[in-house]
Amino acid sequence: MPTELEIEQHRQIQAAAKAVLSQLASLITAEDSEKSIADKAHRLLQDQGYPDTWYYACPALVLLGSRSCVSISGRDYQPREELVGRSNLVTIDLSPTRDRFWGDCARSFPIENGRVTTTPQLREFQNGLGFLEQMHLQMLKLVRPQTSFAQLFDWANMRIRENGFVNLDYRNNVGHSIASERDARQYIESNNHALLADVPFFSFEPFIRLKGGKWGFKREGIFYFNQAGNLEEL
Repeated sequence: MPTELEIEQHRQIQAAAKAVLSQLASLITAEDSEKSIADKAHRLLQDQGYPDTWYYACPALVLLGSRSCVSISGRDYQPREELVGRSNLVTIDLSPTRDRFWGDCARSFPIENGRVTTTPQLREFQNGLGFLEQMHLQMLKLVRPQTSFAQLFDWANMRIRENGFVNLDYRNNVGHSIASERDARQYIESNNHALLADVPFFSFEPFIRLKGGKWGFKREGIFYFNQAGNLEEL
């Protein structure tokens, strides 16, 4: 279980990441690209007091359009100039850091008529975003301190398959521990039988596409067990 200091420090950074994502939703236009959105995100993170990232040299990983379903490491990521246009899905994954504390937060934003909308009309947008929101809520209720990384992996991938989606992650995992060093992360994968409670925090970030669909959806948050043994999101 994390200390109160660790919880507070991580919560501050995660709150900044969430605030930046909220700001970006009102700033994205049809003329934007992965590069311009990533630049805006980094400037907004700097304005919040978080100029640095723990994820290679990639404070904001942005995917849209023809790369909506591409799973790529921040080590290899280069933002493209493809424009948002009138209809699109923009996924933004932020990874700010300060000292040894991390933020890690991702959202997918549906674009209709050239602007982000909270009430998309396209059924694929509705289904993908709605499924991820419900999956996060179900995970909060299901996971206990005795749950292993592998058990969460199995449950998440079963839910993804049963609901007609596919896992797009290039490692086929659905998250990782929050560590003080990038290479010390443990992944939510099939062969990791360590308990989730053995790490102070972990991220949950399914990256999915509807079978036969066009768009890749991601939603990410950071979670920890409180003193009562219940899972909470930062």
